[in-house]
Amino acid sequence: MKIIVFGGDGFCGWPTALHLSSLGHDIVIVDNLSRRNIDNELETNSLTPIAPMSTRIKAWKGITGKDIEFHNFDLAKEYDRLLHLLYHHKPDAVVHFAEQRAAPYSMKSERQKRYTVDNNLNATHNILCAIVDSGLDVHVVHLGTMGVYGYGTAGMKIPEGYLKVQVVNDMGEVSERDILYPTNPGSIYHLTKTQDQLFFAYYNKNDAVRVTDLHQGIVWGTNTRETNLDERLINRFDYDGDYGTVLNRFLMQAAIGHPLTVHGTGGQTRAFIHIQDTVKCIELAINNPPSKGDRVKIHNQMTETHRVRDLAKIIAEMTGAVVDYLPNPRNEAAENDLHVENKSLIGMGLNPITLNKGLMLEVHDIATKYKDRCDVSKIPATSLWRGRH
Repeated sequence: MKIIVFGGDGFCGWPTALHLSSLGHDIVIVDNLSRRNIDNELETNSLTPIAPMSTRIKAWKGITGKDIEFHNFDLAKEYDRLLHLLYHHKPDAVVHFAEQRAAPYSMKSERQKRYTVDNNLNATHNILCAIVDSGLDVHVVHLGTMGVYGYGTAGMKIPEGYLKVQVVNDMGEVSERDILYPTNPGSIYHLTKTQDQLFFAYYNKNDAVRVTDLHQGIVWGTNTRETNLDERLINRFDYDGDYGTVLNRFLMQAAIGHPLTVHGTGGQTRAFIHIQDTVKCIELAINNPPSKGDRVKIHNQMTETHRVRDLAKIIAEMTGAVVDYLPNPRNEAAENDLHVENKSLIGMGLNPITLNKGLMLEVHDIATKYKDRCDVSKIPATSLWRGRH
């Protein structure tokens, strides 16, 4: 297939582009390198050394013989270039990672809130508009988030996108219908993902755009089979308080002898997925598209749930690290349960990678190898959810 990966320089986008290329697909990456620019803004960097995009692509060509084409432009602003790209390449599918992905960053200040909304919503809407404008039948695979659901489960498993409800009319007659599961975003970032759902529902209904929306849990791990082939292909390892995901942060903190930073009681239950499973889920979504006229497919892209304090305990026992309980900057319940339905991707062939000592040690070893690149001052989470009064 011809596949365009929007946001293909990022933590999930880069390994996905390589994985799809390794399967024989013709890959084009579009990215404005905004994640690298945010590193400059935050005065931090990936713990692992990220090569320039031209070096990454040249290395991939040298190792595999496969070409990946790269275009540097801003989807949220350069609509004409996007439309021309679709006309020129006529992709079978596009994979949409091109959104600011960090909840803490989106809550940092009014500037980051506005940037997240402007970038994420305009990028998503421009992609959908351009597909309709082009007249092409393109399958959109979008990386969403479990965070659209919030963290309360109302005593039930969170379904995959849709909730069956009963409606009683004035005559007392009962009818059933499926609605999007009620959203409960916990940050501006999560709010943009809930709006994405409505964009998809509208363009699917009005223009029959085929969409698969993957509500992903927190990603852990760093490398995939493809990014392990050469250090020039290595994936990002974010550890700072804005972009570092909780399990990777714990493993990095243990590697440098820093206390594991648990915010609040640590009773927050989160959904998790390994980066290798992320790229596999994208492959499965591409291989199992909705038919023309089908409603938006929604899959919960996660493999397990854990309480934050339980993860900290596992890593502390594994590495000898100590645990430090800090005030929680997020506006959320101190404790929550989380039960999630995830049968669809498993039914398509996903064999989940779950938390195990070997893989966690692998991440710990990467953190140890590059620990000299760590700026300890960037570890604390400083973005506050509550307004400044």
